[in-house]
Amino acid sequence: MQKPRITIEYCTQCNWLLRSAWMAQELLTTFSQEIGELVLKPGTGGIFSIYVNDELIFDRKSLGSFPDIKVLKQKIRDIIAPEKLLGHSDTKH
Repeated sequence: MQKPRITIEYCTQCNWLLRSAWMAQELLTTFSQEIGELVLKPGTGGIFSIYVNDELIFDRKSLGSFPDIKVLKQKIRDIIAPEKLLGHSDTKH
């Protein structure tokens, strides 16, 4: 079974590279054994979207804000490793 691909698409015009790189670091640290690859994809027009295997799981424009890293980790965990405990970042699921 192939490990999942996470894609973070971010707006270069908005200078969101650092935010996307920080989120990538957090996800790679938390899911070091579960993620097959993580891609930072530059874009424009205020985009900040996160995909798991090409399925959109977060879109800044539709939510009106950036994801809280704790919530993002929980959402990704629920998709790629539902049995994984997240320690202090965990809530009952």
